[in-house]
Amino acid sequence: MRLVRVGAAVLNQVPLDWDGNERRIRAVLADARDRNVAVLCLPEMCTTGYGCEDAFQSPATLAEAWRVLDAVLPETRGLIATLGLPVLHHGSLFNAVAVCCDGKLLGLVAKRNLAGDGLHYEPRWFKAWPNGVVDRWRTPDGEMVPIGDLLFDCGGLRIGLEVCEDAWVAQRPGATLAGRGIDFILNPSASHFAFDKNRVRERFVIEGSRAFAVTYVYANLLGNEAGRAIYDGGALVATGGAMVARGKRFSFAETGLTVATVDVEATRVMQARTASYTPRFDEEDDLVSAPFIPPPAPLGDGAGVGGDAEADLAAPEAWEATGRVREEEFTRAVTLALLDYLRKSYSRGFVVSLSGGADSAAVSALVALMVERALRELGRDGLEAKLAYLGPGWLARTAEDVDAEDVDGTAKALVRRLLTTAYQATKNSGDVTRHAAADIADALGSTHYELDVEDLVVGYRSRVEKALGRELSWATDDLALQNIQARVRGPSVWMLANITSSLLLATSNRSEAAVGYATMDGDTCGGISPIAGIDKAFLRSWLRWLETDGPLDLGPVPAMAAVNAQQPTAELRPPEYEQTDEGDLMPYPVLDAIEAAAIRDKHGPAEVYRLMRSHYADREALEVLGWVERFFRLWSRNQWKRERYAPSFHVDDRGLDPRTWCRFPILSGGYARELRELRARVETET
Repeated sequence: MRLVRVGAAVLNQVPLDWDGNERRIRAVLADARDRNVAVLCLPEMCTTGYGCEDAFQSPATLAEAWRVLDAVLPETRGLIATLGLPVLHHGSLFNAVAVCCDGKLLGLVAKRNLAGDGLHYEPRWFKAWPNGVVDRWRTPDGEMVPIGDLLFDCGGLRIGLEVCEDAWVAQRPGATLAGRGIDFILNPSASHFAFDKNRVRERFVIEGSRAFAVTYVYANLLGNEAGRAIYDGGALVATGGAMVARGKRFSFAETGLTVATVDVEATRVMQARTASYTPRFDEEDDLVSAPFIPPPAPLGDGAGVGGDAEADLAAPEAWEATGRVREEEFTRAVTLALLDYLRKSYSRGFVVSLSGGADSAAVSALVALMVERALRELGRDGLEAKLAYLGPGWLARTAEDVDAEDVDGTAKALVRRLLTTAYQATKNSGDVTRHAAADIADALGSTHYELDVEDLVVGYRSRVEKALGRELSWATDDLALQNIQARVRGPSVWMLANITSSLLLATSNRSEAAVGYATMDGDTCGGISPIAGIDKAFLRSWLRWLETDGPLDLGPVPAMAAVNAQQPTAELRPPEYEQTDEGDLMPYPVLDAIEAAAIRDKHGPAEVYRLMRSHYADREALEVLGWVERFFRLWSRNQWKRERYAPSFHVDDRGLDPRTWCRFPILSGGYARELRELRARVETET
């Protein structure tokens, strides 16, 4: 038995935050040394931050990345550690990982498979390193070090790398590395959160450890790094086909370290007894060797070689076994993203135009849940430190009348400080939504205002009527009269945001974005749009869950009953019109099903119609046709709105954000031929 302690780090980094990124790297290196870790994997691009975008092409960025690496090299004494950075070599930029051992840079492994789909644009900045190639790179200090498709032998411990996307492709580098008798595969990743994605990660980590007979160490970023992507952390360690350690996901901590004690001899024997294993002896040019004596590997707080305590570290978190994982993930991802966006933008709070409907209620609730989650995980002192820019003692002043042990009371006091809501009424607003907004604000603890904006609507209407020389009416000017009510609400909440130095949160959802059912400069006002990636059907389901159950560690918000009892409505037409969202559009489940078929699966109108007819066989053919026609026409004419939405959080790898998944021309033919031919055929058949 040869026991070695390995570690997988998670870091909440910020693009181009050289001081902060270096500080967090130093902190996790120190933690690893304190816990006798011998082999440590840090996340991809941890020196620069992963989301630097075109700043990767700046020589200044490359120079600062090297400065960070050079500064922390001495902190790798007693360790084997990986540190990611961009490297310019032979006129090309590479996504590289520096492998350091005992305070020295041994070499650089360059990423072979670049992520270029969805929100990833790596091929815009980087070149893929060719398979099997090894070269020499001159550091800014003039030293020549190997770069390329390398593996490392440090004191007899053999290490190879799969860098993030390398593990997601069919021809994984691990298959080649396995033949070289490696003991560890390290995977420094920047793998963003999306629904259902973590299960895939766990599968390739476990399967990699089994198929390659190694210990597989997976590290990841954490938090809302650059504005849109959310990283859930979730470090993983598997050995010989078994998961031995899982790190916490969606933590509010700045750094995290997941450790496991593994038996190197056990995986070597596993290779030896595998009939299909074929060793390779023909290549040694890619092997970098260095002396290294690993620290002793006590079993105390690590996992890996057996026992009940170790098994517990490999178990999923309790909330992942509730049966409502998607609701839990959504809550944890967005609340983490909100707190990171708040502090990284140095804002002093949030403002929401609280209409009494589902969307604004959900956004407001997420802010309150953010406060409660952060307070429970970090405590008063930890949360105050995280928001230190608000001034010394800000939390104590905010909650000065609340007992320090009263978490719920402190949370409510903090929500009052950090969340401002406003109900803005016109003559078409009803008592139901007014009371719902007030009830929700009271339950959450927000600072709440009621503003009457009817005089603003009348003012704009009378000015335009005077200019046109005629009266406006609902018969001829329906859309204009609806939109002006939504638009006059924008300046008030923007003003509140400016006065309080807060972020205004937009409240439009994904279903509305698909068909443009939102007023630009109205409900789309905001610096960020937290739920723009969430469809209405899921949002309503989430609100019902929040009313009755809520997150495992926080509990329900019963006040959401006031929203859940309503039919969604923009409440912009006079009451006698009995306006509802679904009456204006179509049933939300239908809209979401059409969007999935048309946009996610890329089917044309005829194919979508056939699918919807099979899904809704009890509805008339012309009604289904009307839904399909309405979707494609509204989708095509409203791309300009989706381009103008405030940045949204990426929670679904099949979203509509043009920056993170779905690009579509602003001007197009709008499927005119396809829809015309489809209608002719359906009318003939019926």
